[in-house]
Amino acid sequence: MYGYARVSSTEQNLDRQIKALVKYGVEDRHIITDKMSGKNFDRPGYQTLKCQLLRSCDVLVIKELDRLGRDYEQIKSEWHDLRQMGVDIVVLDMPILSTADKSDLEKTLIANIVFELLAYLSEKERIKIRTRQAEGVEAARKKGVKFGRPKVQVPTNFKDEVRKWKSGEQTATETMTKLGLKRTTFYKLVKEVQYV
Repeated sequence: MYGYARVSSTEQNLDRQIKALVKYGVEDRHIITDKMSGKNFDRPGYQTLKCQLLRSCDVLVIKELDRLGRDYEQIKSEWHDLRQMGVDIVVLDMPILSTADKSDLEKTLIANIVFELLAYLSEKERIKIRTRQAEGVEAARKKGVKFGRPKVQVPTNFKDEVRKWKSGEQTATETMTKLGLKRTTFYKLVKEVQYV
């Protein structure tokens, strides 16, 4: 039996999770920890646990599902990998998700519940993020914040200088310098503005 505990930063404390794992029966020496973000599974502790320690018929104990990670799609994939390895999973705060001491049929049912739950949570999180973004944009607009690139003002002498360039009196570089425009902006305005 192995335990896994994770916090997002070095300032945070693992004690609460470790205490729960020990209380469940995981030996101290079998508790693997990481102090880093759960945005992906490239964590040294977790990779050691998965790739070197866990074997078929082992049990992985975690305090909460989000201790595995923050990305629900990745958690689904990881859960599937662990089950394929023959590893049972115990989630202390959600016993209904635990696969230890269950029949193969129950494990399949639990896996389906986990996948549906994670898909639901993932979609809910995406909707929440989109809603927050939309609210933030609307609040900024009400305060007068402009989005996108600022509109370039056409210099007053633009048409005259472009005519000189087109007639060969000056180079494009000289024209851009006189107008104070960068190359991309200059050619964009040449296309947009009727200078004849």
